[in-house]
Amino acid sequence: MNRKRFAAFFTVLAVTSAALSPAASADVQTDHRPLADRLREAIVAQNFKDVIDLTPPDLTTPPGLAARSAAKREKYDASPAELTNRAQARTLAAGKPLHQSPNMDAAIFELDAFGRTKAVANVLLSPQYPDGVVVPVDRKGLSTDQVRYRWWDDTEWDVNGGKGTVDVLPGRENAALDFSSPYPASVLKLMVGFGVLRLADQGKLDLDADYTYAPNPVREACGGPSVKKIRQHFDEMITKSQNESTCALIKLIHDLNAWDAVNQSFVDLGMPTLMVTGTIPGNGGRWIGSNMSGLDTAKLLLLVNGGAGVLWTTDKGKQVTRNELSYTSRKFFQDTLADQGHNEMLSTPNWCGRDYPTQGIPQKVPSRWIKPDGTVTVGDAVYDRDVRPCNDAAEVTFAHKTGWVDTTGSDAGIVKSFRGKDKRNYIVVVFCNLGTDYVDADRPADPPGVYPVLYTQKYAQLGKAIDGIMKSL
Repeated sequence: MNRKRFAAFFTVLAVTSAALSPAASADVQTDHRPLADRLREAIVAQNFKDVIDLTPPDLTTPPGLAARSAAKREKYDASPAELTNRAQARTLAAGKPLHQSPNMDAAIFELDAFGRTKAVANVLLSPQYPDGVVVPVDRKGLSTDQVRYRWWDDTEWDVNGGKGTVDVLPGRENAALDFSSPYPASVLKLMVGFGVLRLADQGKLDLDADYTYAPNPVREACGGPSVKKIRQHFDEMITKSQNESTCALIKLIHDLNAWDAVNQSFVDLGMPTLMVTGTIPGNGGRWIGSNMSGLDTAKLLLLVNGGAGVLWTTDKGKQVTRNELSYTSRKFFQDTLADQGHNEMLSTPNWCGRDYPTQGIPQKVPSRWIKPDGTVTVGDAVYDRDVRPCNDAAEVTFAHKTGWVDTTGSDAGIVKSFRGKDKRNYIVVVFCNLGTDYVDADRPADPPGVYPVLYTQKYAQLGKAIDGIMKSL
């Protein structure tokens, strides 16, 4: 691709088109615009700005003093007890309407029967693009060089009009689009999982070996010493989003001095926005130096899904295939994602039958978590709804990973329909800064003693709208 011609074309387009959608070009997808347009319309239709901010910043003080919290502070998923206490302490009365459009990075890959991409859509939402903007995607590489990605920072988002100040990738200063990537929260565990399985394929670790996790120093969010099979750590990290196991696996990769190689593999495979940096070698903690774009996360899931032939070609000419992970590793990754216990963002069957939140992607809850009375318990998270009626009506499986912190809501996974249902085969990724600090104005109180609803139900509405789009293709 002639990068100068590509950049010049979209510099002009940025001036002449309010939507910044791609026009015809041999190097840029054109036949998939309907999917991108429909995704943008579905996002805008949810009115994501119409939520209540439970911890609004004080915007009357000078910039730099108006933050909701210290910049670049640590972020971990809260425990069920912490979430319950937070939900009780933070009432709607203490909140204020969101002061600007949130930041969202959403991507869809429509797949054919062989697991290859048929259509690609990537849409960004932010204070700069309140009506959404379609990202131009190079079809061959499933990539874009037209977004200047910035590192997420809560303070900068609050007081700087949603704009970050630190670039994720060098050389993007003149890109047509400027976007601060929401912190991925626990979706970053996909990157950790990929790193572990690459090392297993290279013979540098054995998934069935015991790993003695001896944190130094001990970090509260990471837990204390433990001895578990590496495979068990992996399972707990994905299916239950267990932070202790995640810290252990991050430390394991540090023990092998392999994080530089793992991050370089993302670059070499044409996924340069994926990175885990700045973690503590002695305990695997401090994850804030992690970044993921929607487009590159979808590509990682495309690889895990294991389609036939060349999945994409990097800008250096490398043809990426499913063989970047062995069949055994891909199957293990797929099965673990399919056993996800936290089905509560783009899909919401864990809340089956409740008026709130609305039902999202109509997935089946894995039987692993269902008790004899039909309710679901995932680790310490207790859900009070009988999910069997929703499982009977389910139309798809959703092999995915969710993530949540106070200023992140994220979900990324692979959707496949059951035989006899309307055919769907797609990958969906949504990153947004509307985490547990943001609620709907009409949100009811959570029943006592059960896991609280983590997100605005607008995510579930978006999931349902996306699935409807994919059904209609």
